[in-house]
Amino acid sequence: MSNNQYSMSNYSIKDVEQLSGIKAHTLRIWEQRYDILQPKRTDSNIRYYDDEDLKYILNISLLNKHGYKISKIAKMPVSKLREEVVSLTEKTTQYDDKIQALTICMLELDEGKFEKIISTSILQNGFETTMLNLIYPFLHRIGILWQTGTISPAQEHFISYLIRQKVIVAIDGQVMNDSPDAKKFMLFLPEGEWHELSLLFANYLIRKRNHQVIYLGQTLPLEDLKQAYRIHKPDTLLCVITSTPSYEQVQKYLFDLGDEFPEATLLTTGGQLIGQGFDMPENMYLLNKIEDLIDYIEEYAA
Repeated sequence: MSNNQYSMSNYSIKDVEQLSGIKAHTLRIWEQRYDILQPKRTDSNIRYYDDEDLKYILNISLLNKHGYKISKIAKMPVSKLREEVVSLTEKTTQYDDKIQALTICMLELDEGKFEKIISTSILQNGFETTMLNLIYPFLHRIGILWQTGTISPAQEHFISYLIRQKVIVAIDGQVMNDSPDAKKFMLFLPEGEWHELSLLFANYLIRKRNHQVIYLGQTLPLEDLKQAYRIHKPDTLLCVITSTPSYEQVQKYLFDLGDEFPEATLLTTGGQLIGQGFDMPENMYLLNKIEDLIDYIEEYAA
């Protein structure tokens, strides 16, 4: 699927290497020595793997990482292999293993297993820690896979919806702070931007730290933002730019924000901005990671 000749359910050996962490060279040796699977081949003799192959390899990778010998794994029936993985996933405290397990849930569209992994982590570690150490690294992984065409829209939407629901529940659990000492944050996405998860989590983080949020959400025209700003006069504006506006329009949009809201602190983040070297207005700060937002809330909005 990194290559256009593959359908959405077929994966190149490079895709499999990215998803499983098993080097292509190692996978070829395992195929030859232990006959663990037989990749398919295109008419032009390029090897590829289907969904079942990929899930099988992900399970193998997880067990092998935990000391299971490949010679033993190769002899396991698929049902036994899955039993061992489920047992291991429920016991492990390592986030990398849980990320691998979530990847399998995504490929299988398995809501029950996904729910169990996330809920267990939240009970053990709390919601914020689960988001920072499990969900965000997982989203980073599927973001790369999405960009390279390695996962389908259905898989990406399935996972995004489930995570979104978790964040909304966590936000609902926060009590609104009406104190005059609380700082006021206005959160929004530019017009045409729909990628809301980071903005929702920012909403949670700010409320948890006893500040106020005016949440304006997705695809907000600049004129509507100006009107809301005049009404609420927030201390800080937070904007996430993932895909809209386009790269060519981003620089102008950043300076438009700086010109329109010179008295506010402007925070921005997102895939269109990080590492791109855009010039920022004097009152604008780029958040390179979610921890930067936490630092800002706790230091500058204290």
